Amino acid sequence: MSDANGAKGPNDSGGANPEKDLSASNLPGQRGEGGEEIRVQRGMFGANNGGDTSGYGGLVRSVRLPGPANRPYGGWFDEVADELEGALEEQDLLPENVIEKTVVDRDELTFHIEREHLVRVARTLRDDPALRFELCTGVSGVHYPNDKGRELHAVYHLRSITHNRLIRLEVSAPDSDPHIPSLFSVYPTNDWHERETYDFFGIVFDGHPALTRIMMPDDWQGFPQRKDYPLGGIPVEYKGAQIPAPDQRRSYS
Repeated sequence: MSDANGAKGPNDSGGANPEKDLSASNLPGQRGEGGEEIRVQRGMFGANNGGDTSGYGGLVRSVRLPGPANRPYGGWFDEVADELEGALEEQDLLPENVIEKTVVDRDELTFHIEREHLVRVARTLRDDPALRFELCTGVSGVHYPNDKGRELHAVYHLRSITHNRLIRLEVSAPDSDPHIPSLFSVYPTNDWHERETYDFFGIVFDGHPALTRIMMPDDWQGFPQRKDYPLGGIPVEYKGAQIPAPDQRRSYS
């Protein structure tokens, strides 16, 4: 990505680099000992009691979320962070009470926001002339069952057409209180995106004008894209043999 003057930003690779692409640090999930460990996965598919026949039963992998970055972040990232923090201070808000952490990971900038301040931060990012993130391309839900107290995450992708920049906002909520303020009043195009995230993950967007299911039937029980949702399915007849539904077949756990 280039800025308005044509200069390359921190998240502009400037073309393919075979050596970088093949380096271990450029592969997905390679965070070493950094970041927050939310669980340790044993085996490839979560099988136990000898049920794993894949040959990966001895695999042990640490699952980590990226930790906060230290300044300088690089390029225009510092400019955006400085302007956002300054704009919050002008509204009598302490940035450290609003921004849980700032993450720079894989040349991308993410602000983790306390959920009660989400709408004000989004409006500031949209309206401040030095920021001008006019477009929100949607919200995605994520479920981390082992991230205790913040199992549900909502991720917003914001784009500045004025400055040709792309950032993310991320907000978390506990399973026991899955409420996050709606951004419909700031970005009306989030209408259906929030409905879909509610439908699949059960995140309740407070203030949404019509938060109803959009994909599943209205009377559907549960939220299908949560990681603890049962597999489900229907039985299938194959050449005279009856194959049970997936959740009734051999269990690996």
